[in-house]
Amino acid sequence: MPTFDQISSQLEHQAIEVPSWAYGNSGTRFKVFGAAGTPRSVEEKIADAATVHRFTGLAPKVALHIPWDKVDDYSALRRYAQDQGIEIGTINSNTFQDDDYKLGGLTHHDPVVRQKAIDHHLECIRVMGETGSRDLKIWLADGSNYPGQADIRARQDWLAESLAAIYAQIADDQRLVLEYKIFEPAFYHMDVPDWGTALGHVQALGENATVCLDTGHHAPSTNVEFIVAQLLRAGKLGSFDFNSRFYADDDLIVGSADPFQLFRIMFEVIRGGGYGPESDVAFMLDQCHNIEKKIPGQIRSVLNVQEMTARALMIDREALKAAQQAGDVLGAHEVFMDAFYTDVRADLAAWRESRGLPAQPMRAFAESGYQEKIEADRVGGTQLSW
Repeated sequence: MPTFDQISSQLEHQAIEVPSWAYGNSGTRFKVFGAAGTPRSVEEKIADAATVHRFTGLAPKVALHIPWDKVDDYSALRRYAQDQGIEIGTINSNTFQDDDYKLGGLTHHDPVVRQKAIDHHLECIRVMGETGSRDLKIWLADGSNYPGQADIRARQDWLAESLAAIYAQIADDQRLVLEYKIFEPAFYHMDVPDWGTALGHVQALGENATVCLDTGHHAPSTNVEFIVAQLLRAGKLGSFDFNSRFYADDDLIVGSADPFQLFRIMFEVIRGGGYGPESDVAFMLDQCHNIEKKIPGQIRSVLNVQEMTARALMIDREALKAAQQAGDVLGAHEVFMDAFYTDVRADLAAWRESRGLPAQPMRAFAESGYQEKIEADRVGGTQLSW
């Protein structure tokens, strides 16, 4: 098995976008909880995101959500982020909060509503131009709750037409990334419920259209790493939304519910060429912190991804291949498990120190006084929330 020193140089390539909405107030479908120190402006969100990068070296970009992060001057916002030491990443659209979208957005039966949803995405593309963002990520709440409520086939046609209209405005150096979700808020059918539906639509659009894989958006027992392998084979894995879930929702800290699944996913990413300087696959968190503090929640998340990446890099690929080709079932499994059970935490701490980063980012943040400062300073105003 490779040693940590043999794989450590590959960790230099890791970059994980953090979502702006993770720093705002959030909650369950029953209540949104407030917390001291919550940002009251997009700039304060960016400052918190930059803090995560400062303590970990892993989060050089922050993703925005429009209209949650709408400002008058996106070029100024871009400069502000750069002054904080990070960049603006993915721009996420929102067609699930206006009353007009109650029965759908890009798939609505009324062409006027569909055009409104398209126009919103064109606005997001303009934001991308001003912020220097590469990716427009589309997640749709579109679907239905009851059999017979909607024309499922027609909605797929309307979706294809709507996506084509949006994709036509994507620049050569930009991408459209389509996300899928098995259910919620629609419970009879979602218009983009799985990776196959998403793949079919982006393949019809063109080279600059890809799929976003949210690790929490699958039925129980789904083999997510198999989907990773398939999307990489097709050249259509655009990005990840990393998170965890124990049952149905997907906003828990990545690696908290099933770290072994995260390890298996990272192995397939690495094996399939989705990790490293030659890869276009973007890693992003999509989490909300409802009861834990938000900044340490994001720090813990990016560290979890880094740890499982390091373990996956330590799989002895030659020994694994030899065992597989020899039909040595348990031998191959043992090679796999040896890497998973390798504790790399001390090695990662030393690796961080060698790069001028805190050996223990969680502890360093707690001792920095940043949390106490923002709780004291951010009094008054309106806390941001989804």
